[in-house]
Amino acid sequence: MWKKYNINIIFFALIITGCKSTKNDADILYYGGPILTMEDGNPQVEALAIKDGKILFAGTKKEAMNYAGSKTAEVNLENKTLMPGFIDAHSHVTSRAGMSQAVDLSPTPYGTVNSIAELQTTLKDYIKKHQLDPTTPVMGNGYDDAIISEHRHPTRAELDAVSTTNPIIVIHTSGHASVINTAMFKLLQIPEDAKDPQGGHYGRDPKTNRLNGKLEENASFTALIKLTSMLPKPTETDGLSQSLKDFLAAQDEWFSYGQTTICDGRTMGVGLTLLREAAAKKLIKADIVYFPDFEANKKEWESFLPHYMKYENNLKFGGFKFSDDGSPQGKTAWLTQPYLVPPEGQNKDYKGFPIFTDEVLYEDLKTIFSKNITAQLHVNGDAAIDQALRVIGKLKEEGIYKPEIRATLIHVQNSRPDHIAKIKEVGVIPSYFSGHVYLWGDWHYSSVFGPERAAFISPANAAKNAGITFTIHHDAPVTPPDLITGVYSAVNRITRSGMVLGPDQRIPVIDALKAITINAAYQYQEEDIKGSLKAGKLADLVILNKDPLTIDPKELRSIQVLETIKEGKTVFKR
Repeated sequence: MWKKYNINIIFFALIITGCKSTKNDADILYYGGPILTMEDGNPQVEALAIKDGKILFAGTKKEAMNYAGSKTAEVNLENKTLMPGFIDAHSHVTSRAGMSQAVDLSPTPYGTVNSIAELQTTLKDYIKKHQLDPTTPVMGNGYDDAIISEHRHPTRAELDAVSTTNPIIVIHTSGHASVINTAMFKLLQIPEDAKDPQGGHYGRDPKTNRLNGKLEENASFTALIKLTSMLPKPTETDGLSQSLKDFLAAQDEWFSYGQTTICDGRTMGVGLTLLREAAAKKLIKADIVYFPDFEANKKEWESFLPHYMKYENNLKFGGFKFSDDGSPQGKTAWLTQPYLVPPEGQNKDYKGFPIFTDEVLYEDLKTIFSKNITAQLHVNGDAAIDQALRVIGKLKEEGIYKPEIRATLIHVQNSRPDHIAKIKEVGVIPSYFSGHVYLWGDWHYSSVFGPERAAFISPANAAKNAGITFTIHHDAPVTPPDLITGVYSAVNRITRSGMVLGPDQRIPVIDALKAITINAAYQYQEEDIKGSLKAGKLADLVILNKDPLTIDPKELRSIQVLETIKEGKTVFKR
């Protein structure tokens, strides 16, 4: 009898064990290559087990095999590197979608337009190739006076040489300026005696005082909004508008660069409609965090509150965006000391200009911080950084701003050493556009800031040494959504010409990787579910062809994203 009883115990134990095993069987098991966790206590593991879109286990291969069942897909990395999916701390995915139909005027390394003559030829070829009606507007995007051979913006006359009938607008790579031709002036009904709008500027020929075609900041944004409203609405095919197709293409582009969480900073107008439509149709595969422009949405700002920090069909309202100044490479950022070489039409004392007064920024931030809503503040110039720290510091003293709100200073490009302690004291997160060092470092050195100020752009090491959590972003479509170049720049501080710009601000590779993973998750208040490889977190992953921790740091830009995985499902494979 005892023998029979023991047999039954064994039988039932096997059944129970079998059920438990099935319940804990992983969907996917990764091993066979470096697995970088971004967890300080367990920085690298041998294997990773995934189940139901989440990480089940991260540790030794021997232990991981306990989660291997008959239906588990075992993936041998074959010495490729697995790490957390990259997190886009700041960019503009709807702007990228909106620019999909624009003529690409980007220079090297991302494009081929390296002179004004090439810009003119590219526009002419586009008009001819598409057989455009003589009055059809043409939009170009991405020209860069810092890189093209003439080192200046094109003029109204040079765009008139392309066409006197097609209204033309070409947008600077920074997004903070544009140039239009005479036909576009007529279409937008901008008179010759137009006065500068608040927070904007119309360029003029210093000899004739005639508008030279250049529009800066709010002058440019207003023109683009007006032009967009005049264009015919995109047609719909296959049940999707062209706008939605462009959005899906942009999402795929971010995936191809290894990002599983995407930002839309300064969402407004058609961009907001686009995101909501994409979410309603369940077209969003990434997680998208959007930051509506507060000024543009001021009348209905409270309507966003019920959606704060909640993913709804992969779309989350993450706070509001404020654009406090312009672009350093475009020379509209607000500085305390003059630009080394002022832009055309400006005198030697030119320092750029602010978008907000302290009073307006204070009241706006008080409004949202009182509701514990966070913000991203675009601050490039040191005067703009001063203003943000001054205003948020005052709100902190009044008990309205609290560091747990995690407001973020975006770009923080022309930072000064004294800003570091103030950033820590106020309790904000600096998000550095580190790619500036590589892409525009030579321009900052020779034309924008001069050697001393240029050496302290994107001062990630100063932030690290002060114990400040910082992130790195790419600001697409200012550049492609390329975080690897951001990592390369933060680690090496090498410009295009090969000059080392601010060697004391170089950081270790691991810190740069944390800036685009766990730190970015912290910025978005998602560090409990993203940013590192740990049991219970989302299986947001990227597979790279090389281990960024072991290759020569100067080779970091050669790293390729081979596969991007969102919650256990492959969304991109090279």
